Amino acid sequence: MNYQQSLKTSLKSSLIILKLIIPIYIIADILFFYNLLSYISFLFEPITSFLDLPPEAALSIVSGMLLNLYAAIAFAAPLDLSPKEWTILAVYLGIAHALVVETVIMQKIGISKTYSLLLRIGVGLFVGFLTTLLPDSFFSQAHVQNNFEQENFESIFALLQNSFIEAFILAFEVILLITALIFILDYIKSLKIIQEYSNKVNSAFSISIGVILGITYGAGILINEYEKNTLDKKEIFFIGTFLMICHAIIEDTLLFVIFGANLWVIVSLRVFFAFAFAYALTRRLR
Repeated sequence: MNYQQSLKTSLKSSLIILKLIIPIYIIADILFFYNLLSYISFLFEPITSFLDLPPEAALSIVSGMLLNLYAAIAFAAPLDLSPKEWTILAVYLGIAHALVVETVIMQKIGISKTYSLLLRIGVGLFVGFLTTLLPDSFFSQAHVQNNFEQENFESIFALLQNSFIEAFILAFEVILLITALIFILDYIKSLKIIQEYSNKVNSAFSISIGVILGITYGAGILINEYEKNTLDKKEIFFIGTFLMICHAIIEDTLLFVIFGANLWVIVSLRVFFAFAFAYALTRRLR
């Protein structure tokens, strides 16, 4: 394992997180302060209502779908969501995030953009809605004190000062988590078995790597095999469908667990429905 490379990667990621979370968090606070969200939240009310989330969560959902989970969390942190609401958001965005980038990645292994988008948004809404039906008792043990609650400020300057401090705290917490995960995941990538089997791709290996390391790495090791026609279309379709529903299960989940989301609910639902949909849709492929 190259520790210097891991440190370099973590520093680079930290800079990206700081540039992303701090300004977005401050913008979110300004929007809340002037009540500007009330003018656009109705556009996304069907999604937020379906997922039993407050209308203000619309920006978190949209930014997560188009950008990434860091942007989504920056918009959601000031909302004082309950542990159940954080879990619902984690389930939906865990499946349907970074759609622009990751749809292109899946296209490289032969999966169409239309299928990728319909699958991830559709399954995300379906599994997210199922999460809303779970009893509140499932989330009672997940509650943690929210340090990012909305307060009333006399002026915009007071709000900006408080917002910057809270945004920095949030970014620092995320950086600590991401740095630890980078070192852990880089260690996994350096293992001999990973190095050996990365050139001998099979369905189980590809799924395992994608679930742990993310859709980019999981699909990435498939691209060469796809181009060489080592795997048939049915195997590619199964692996791609599974990974689009369940990938980066460690990193994505822990980002939301910071705020009290239930880890076991998120992991169980994503893994179960990844298997269920991948199996069912692969059988229909015949």
